[in-house]
Amino acid sequence: MFTKACNMPIKRYNPTTNGRRKSSVQSFADVTTSTPLKALTKPRKKFAGRTGGKITVRHQGGGAKQKTRMVDFRRDKFEIPAKVATIEYDPSRNARIALLHYQDGEKRYILASVGMKVGDAVMSSHKKGPMEPGYRYPLELMPEGVNVYDVELAVGKGGQIVRGAGAAAVFTGVDGEYAQLRLPSGEVRLVARRCMATLGQVSNPDFRLVRWGKAGRTRHRGIRPTVRGKAMNPVDHPHGGGEGRNPIGMKHPKTPTGKPALGVKTRRRRASDVFIVARRAKKKR
Repeated sequence: MFTKACNMPIKRYNPTTNGRRKSSVQSFADVTTSTPLKALTKPRKKFAGRTGGKITVRHQGGGAKQKTRMVDFRRDKFEIPAKVATIEYDPSRNARIALLHYQDGEKRYILASVGMKVGDAVMSSHKKGPMEPGYRYPLELMPEGVNVYDVELAVGKGGQIVRGAGAAAVFTGVDGEYAQLRLPSGEVRLVARRCMATLGQVSNPDFRLVRWGKAGRTRHRGIRPTVRGKAMNPVDHPHGGGEGRNPIGMKHPKTPTGKPALGVKTRRRRASDVFIVARRAKKKR
C-alpha cells in the first residue's frame, strides 16, 4: 500500500489550448486507490434541482454519473481501534475520505484529515486519549485552541458542520453546559459540551485553488449556466426588459420571484439563534 499523506498540490498544464491555459487540476497524489469498497457505495439519483417535477433550485442538471459513498458521520464505534486502509476520492464532496478497518472486522468510510495516511490509527472515545488528527472525542475533553471538524450540533446525531475541504473550527473552551467554537465563517457559536468532534482539519485544503478553466468542466460537475436577470425579458425576471445595456432600473435588486436580494438578510428567526455568540463579519462588495 502507498503511504502518501493527505496533502494535495495543484497541477498545471502547458497552455496547449485556450481551456488548458486558464485551468488547473487536482493531482490526486494523495489518493491511494481508484476503486471504492462496493459494499459502502450506492447509486446516486439525479433530480436536477427539481421538486415534484418543478425546478426549485436553478442552475443544476447534467453532470457525470456518480456513486455515493456511505460516509460515517456518527462514528459511534467507541473504544474500538481502527486503522486507515486507504485514502480515496469521493465525487460527492471536495474532501478526501478514508476507509477504516476496525479491530472487530467492520469497515467504514470517514472524512479524512490533513496529514492522515495509510496505516494511521484512529478511534472514537468518551475517554481522554491521544490528541492526534482523526481521533474523535466529546468537546469537553479537548484542550483549548485545537482545530476540530465534523462537529455535532445534537448529541448522537453525527457531524453536521465543518465538513468542507480544508475547513476547521477552533475550540475556544467550555462555559457551563456548552462549548464555544469559532467557525470557518468567523461566527462564534455554542455547542453542547458532550457533542462529538474530530481533531484536525478536513483534508484537501488546496481544492479552493483549482481553476476550472472552461465551461465543460463545470457542466461535468452538474452545474448549468447562470444567466443575468437584466439580460432576460420582463416576463422572466424582475430585472428584465429595457433597451440596450440598461441598468437594473429598480430601487432594490430582486430575485426571480420578486424578493429583495444582494445584501438582504434571509435567515428567519430560529430557535438556534440563542447559540450564536457573534455573527460572521459582513463581506464587503
